Amino acid sequence: MASHTEHDAFHPDLPDHDHDDDHGTAESALPLRARLHHIRADALDGDTAQTGGMRRFAAISGSTVGSERIWMGQTHVAPDTASSNHHHGASETAIHVVKGHPEFVFLDDSSGTPEEIRIRTSPGDYIFVPPYVPHREENPSPDDEAVVVIARSTQEAIVVNLPELYVLGDEPDAG
Repeated sequence: MASHTEHDAFHPDLPDHDHDDDHGTAESALPLRARLHHIRADALDGDTAQTGGMRRFAAISGSTVGSERIWMGQTHVAPDTASSNHHHGASETAIHVVKGHPEFVFLDDSSGTPEEIRIRTSPGDYIFVPPYVPHREENPSPDDEAVVVIARSTQEAIVVNLPELYVLGDEPDAG
């Protein structure tokens, strides 16, 4: 019986796309979108859009599993570190805090004066980031890494790094 580490599925007889069949020829494997995919924790892909001060790892994406409308992965923020300011374009972003107490920072202009808002989180909390909203993640812990799971409404990790935070609709001058 084949071990689970040799296959991208729970069923030991479902072959991977990269393996040859018993006759030494490339098999007619199921298309990416006609099968389940198992992405192991140690197989996350670090070759995705990045922002200074944090590290993103893709699990589910167009390039890893053929997804068309979702991206999912992890973000790690080192102790005593803040990410650069950024937004995620037209993508909605859902965040689930797994480890640490990361803080999410954005500007609110509802009072007429832009004010920095800081959302402090704990493991088990969720954050929703609407499209185009500039923000940053911070990890104030001097000792512990913060880890979050992220899901986006696009197949790839859209990241637009910014020189500063601004209120949505009040973008800084390009010149």
